[in-house]
Amino acid sequence: MKRHIVATALLALATSWGSITGARAQSDTLFLSTQLRPVDETTLFRSLVLNAAPQKVTYAVEEPAAFTVRVEAETKAGKRTVSLLGALHGEIQPLVATSLDPVDDLVAAARAAGIPDNLITLGKLGTEKQQYIPWMQATYVMAAKKEALQYLPASADLNALTYAQLREWAANIQAKTGKRALGFPAGPKGLMPRFFQGYLYPSFTGGVVSTFKSAEAEAMWAEFKALWAHVNPGSTNYDFMQEALLAGDVMIAFDHVARLKDALIAAPNDYVTFPAPAGPKGRGYMPVVAGLAIAKDAPNRPGAVATINHLLSAKTQTTVAANLGFFPVMKADLPPDLPGGIKLLVEGVAKTQGAKDALVSLLPIGLGAKGGEFNKVYMDTFQRIVLRNEDIKTALAAQANALKAIIEDTKAPCWSPDKASSGPCPIQ
Repeated sequence: MKRHIVATALLALATSWGSITGARAQSDTLFLSTQLRPVDETTLFRSLVLNAAPQKVTYAVEEPAAFTVRVEAETKAGKRTVSLLGALHGEIQPLVATSLDPVDDLVAAARAAGIPDNLITLGKLGTEKQQYIPWMQATYVMAAKKEALQYLPASADLNALTYAQLREWAANIQAKTGKRALGFPAGPKGLMPRFFQGYLYPSFTGGVVSTFKSAEAEAMWAEFKALWAHVNPGSTNYDFMQEALLAGDVMIAFDHVARLKDALIAAPNDYVTFPAPAGPKGRGYMPVVAGLAIAKDAPNRPGAVATINHLLSAKTQTTVAANLGFFPVMKADLPPDLPGGIKLLVEGVAKTQGAKDALVSLLPIGLGAKGGEFNKVYMDTFQRIVLRNEDIKTALAAQANALKAIIEDTKAPCWSPDKASSGPCPIQ
């Protein structure tokens, strides 16, 4: 009922917008996005990027759930106001069947701009048609204060660490300084679920869902529990690791690039960035890819195409990297005056993506409104095993039931790195 009410309200809004803007629909491009939602980011994007576009672009932002409802409501009403859509890979996927106009005509230009084939293939969303063009990307990296490097294990390569070496590094710091100096964003608003889904599970089990309670997962949790003995206990309160780094609470941290940015910009000469560690199956990492799609029956498709071309210019891509912390999806020469902290993040992202043992783990796909519950399964598992010292096998079995209920309710098929499934992703 709530979804129906929201859909009705948004449909009314869409209809109202259409009646107001119909006369200028061909000159303006309405760009609806789930990205760059914070007010300061929205303001910068409009002033630094869209004001330089070849035609007027009206930029509107929505939370992911409301974004989907609004686009689908316009589709059902047959009265489209939005021309251009910007959202994450998994947020665009639910719209494929009903609300997107394929953009195969833009693929050649995207390739010519330097967007790699693997990112372009992601934009097909498993179909024969190009559903979106990659727009910008981010990921998660590790950062450390240079003073921590003296405690790095002698045989370790900072850019090719294993989880065992990370544990040894953190243990060395604790032994020499008495400080648990490794930190993770495990606070109430932290992104710790993405660490489990994109980094730890893939690295040890080669999957995220199907391998949830596997023997490899049991071994993984035992190793991570041993690592946690050297993690700053304040991590369960950290939402943004840049704050813990700036305060001196930790010397080594994992987080999303946007949540490390302030610390690195404040003191770029004090830090190094590097990929997250590898496990037996590889070096798991989660690329956060945002794409640009054109709505079906867009009132201003030419304007949407022109805006996409503008957003994919090298100049625009570097402007976004320098000011908003999202990185180019193409080969682009970054300006020499790029802030030192941003350069560090660019280096960390490049090392992560270029690692020989890199194992891509996509953001969850097909979960809809159950995304929060999905994340909670992984956090609850962490709390039970690591924080409450429950038996690993018993905790995994119980949490697997919760995970199975979510997957079966949403009928979500497997996504990378789990092997493709014809139905709901199975849990071994």
